[in-house]
Amino acid sequence: MESDPLFKAMTEDGFLAVCSEAKGLVTLKHSTTPFLKVEPFLPGHYEVLDLKPNGKVASVEMVKYHHCRDEPLHALYDNVDKLFPGFEIETVKNNLRILFNNAVKKRLMTDRRIGCLLSGGLDSSLVAATLLKQLKEAQVQYPLQTFAIGMEDSPDLLAARKVANHIGSEHYEVLFNSEEGIQALDEVIFSLETYDITTVRASVGMYLISKYIRKNTDNVVIFSGEGSDELTQGYIYFHKAPSPEEAEEESERLLRELYLFDVLRADRTTAAHGLDLRVPFLDHRFSSYYLSLPPEMRTPKNGIEKHLLRETSEESNLIPKEILWRPKEAFSDGVTSVKNSWFKILQEYVEHQVDDAMMANAAQKFPFNTPKTKEGYYYRQIFERHYPGRADWLSHYWMPKWINATDPSARTLTHYKSAAKA
Repeated sequence: MESDPLFKAMTEDGFLAVCSEAKGLVTLKHSTTPFLKVEPFLPGHYEVLDLKPNGKVASVEMVKYHHCRDEPLHALYDNVDKLFPGFEIETVKNNLRILFNNAVKKRLMTDRRIGCLLSGGLDSSLVAATLLKQLKEAQVQYPLQTFAIGMEDSPDLLAARKVANHIGSEHYEVLFNSEEGIQALDEVIFSLETYDITTVRASVGMYLISKYIRKNTDNVVIFSGEGSDELTQGYIYFHKAPSPEEAEEESERLLRELYLFDVLRADRTTAAHGLDLRVPFLDHRFSSYYLSLPPEMRTPKNGIEKHLLRETSEESNLIPKEILWRPKEAFSDGVTSVKNSWFKILQEYVEHQVDDAMMANAAQKFPFNTPKTKEGYYYRQIFERHYPGRADWLSHYWMPKWINATDPSARTLTHYKSAAKA
């Protein structure tokens, strides 16, 4: 789940090229055709091709060989402690601890320095704390460096500082202002190869922190908490799920689409600066076990999302209690203060870049995935400048489900507002 995405390009006359970045294919020139059909290659699939003597290819079939619920075949050979059967809560918690520890441990394989992104949320804090413990056990000679990014008064910076003090990491805080964030948008959209609104918003902070890490440290392998929200139903809108079964279905949909949204963001913003990202929550054994649990075990409980994950870490004292039970903070929002959200800063900026006449003409100019807001229009313009005519790389915008949301930001949801006041 954490490998680079794959793209394929097919010319009109049947020649094929593959590449891990779409931009590498868009610039590809072929002598006989002006047009290349470039599309993402679906994760968990392989394609059978008929190779002609003249070098042209024809697709025979596309085969799905892996589902996120499938336990990987290599589980037979893992040196993981024996898992106990059954869904009694203590058994499940014990199995989750074993698998998560192993997910971090197996990703220590490198001869480059390891660092960790730390937003101060549950996921990155659990990864950082477990990673530090594992590095000590492996007798690594350098201190773990953790990195947080935000603007002045950012809730993420304060929370990350608490976690770093608790676990004893060598902690760095990267401050950026709204102007630096806005100036990075063009590079961010070029690196992402998408115009999805929530992905672009959340990517700016991650892009800038990756730039800082590359420029100022010798960390190359970077651990992160990505994937947990999709796997463990961490998004706030899961509180509104009509049933545990529908929540399970939505969680699996999000995991299937990771390559379009969260993993795309995490992969591209770090890779743009030559960093190697590792995401233990998307470990095949951990994720397939989590998805095998009864649906009702995985839903939010007592008004708290990711209840099972929090409960599992309760006794370990890995991270401070107030962080362990801290409500979900969207990454693109947590980098700024509650008074002035990043999405509001962006919307105020694009208000002066996109006028009402442009919006009135949006459906004619962009018939596919027509932007409904000035912010969406602005990102789409940048995307089209870099990748003209490739809008179909994004099948749909990321939006919360089961609620009448007009914006993907978590801060627009009522549950978030009540949690922020608490």
